[in-house]
Amino acid sequence: MSSRAWGLLLVLSGAVFLEGIDVAMLAVAVPTLRADLGLTTATAAWVMSAYVLGYAGFTLLGGRAADLLGRRRMFLGWLIVFLLFSGLGALADDGPTLVLARFATGVAAAFMTPAALSVITTSYPEGPQRDKALLVFAGVAGGGFSLGLVTGGLLTQFGWRWVFIAPVLFAAVLLAAAVRLVPKDERSPAPLRGGFDLAGALVAAGTMLLLAYGVIRLEHGLDGWALTLAVFAAGAALAAVFVRVERRAAVPLVRLGLLRTPSVLRADLGALLFVGAFFGFQFVATLYLQELRGWSSLHTALALLVMGIDALLAPTVTPRLVARYGNARVVLGGFLAALAAYLLFLPVGPDWSYAAMFPTLLLTGLAFSLAYGPLTIAGTDGVAEEEQGLAGGLLTTATQFGSAIGIAAVTAVYGLVGGGLTGFRAALAVPVAMAAAGALVALAGLRARRLRGEPAEPVREVPV
Repeated sequence: MSSRAWGLLLVLSGAVFLEGIDVAMLAVAVPTLRADLGLTTATAAWVMSAYVLGYAGFTLLGGRAADLLGRRRMFLGWLIVFLLFSGLGALADDGPTLVLARFATGVAAAFMTPAALSVITTSYPEGPQRDKALLVFAGVAGGGFSLGLVTGGLLTQFGWRWVFIAPVLFAAVLLAAAVRLVPKDERSPAPLRGGFDLAGALVAAGTMLLLAYGVIRLEHGLDGWALTLAVFAAGAALAAVFVRVERRAAVPLVRLGLLRTPSVLRADLGALLFVGAFFGFQFVATLYLQELRGWSSLHTALALLVMGIDALLAPTVTPRLVARYGNARVVLGGFLAALAAYLLFLPVGPDWSYAAMFPTLLLTGLAFSLAYGPLTIAGTDGVAEEEQGLAGGLLTTATQFGSAIGIAAVTAVYGLVGGGLTGFRAALAVPVAMAAAGALVALAGLRARRLRGEPAEPVREVPV
């Protein structure tokens, strides 16, 4: 790739790195933030949940908006929104302001991230070069979260407001580079070409918000189950309305045929299960180290840093594996590595040494490097250029719901069992089950190709 192509890739990867590091830093800082502002437990929980609600609720809309309204326009505009509301979080002195700032930041990420992904898939030719770009993008995403844990622990020592100030500074640098490097939109905005599906956009946002809120409520377990069920029912009803609206729209927000494409569905479902298992395990491991073992937030972050090995392997080793064995087999290998990692942690004891935990943490990072990037390739491969934003939005929606489901499920199981070491072991069954289900989805993809008489993947030359 040319130096300009690498520069563009670094800017776009920087955006997903910003999103990952922002979430991770705040996760470490919440206890300090809560004590400093005197927040209730419920308000502190909403500081984290508001971001998830905004992100998961608007990602599908954000992905399609990039296709219809312009990828550069959406990326730059929402990067500015991300910067501004991160700044609002740094200035906040009460819970409601923080919750508002986090919700708006999540909405900004919902538009910014799929726009960045679709710029990659439309700026780099399909094949080795695009695969390389997507694997770098995916590796940086995982590295951002891992590094964010450590960075958050360090910055919190100087004050929790620094976990909001740092993203502002980083976003400002990205914005300056993006203005010069992100290519201009070649097509005119959708409203000038035949109208924008406003009804579909509103119903889609409402559907995603309800479903995301229902997932968040799963953390409460059986407490308030009637409200949780009602929220899911309302979300399902609105989803049915959305399908009817899209079938009748002259220029639909979402072409329903893409949602029925088997390869796209398998990639999105695989991403949901893989990311759900990953974040569910990471959440359980963090609770185990901090609550049961009494480790500090910085000590815990340093212990989990080995999982960031994917940032090194994804852009270097994974492309060669994909070129030699194909996407589907590498994804399956990632799921099997994740399953082995979580199974190894099941007998966790009250005084395990770090050496006993290390194989699981290393395998988890290896699994991420094998599965996440190839799933990103599979979720966008073969999709028409005018729907790349939609495909990216679907994939990002799947990962966001996956992370929310994984964390909510382990939290619910932990609470239902009664906490303690028994609760940690029971909660670990969630990532084990999700990784096993993901492996079955990957196997189904391989079997479908064999039944059609196709190779697992076309062999591609290794990108230079």
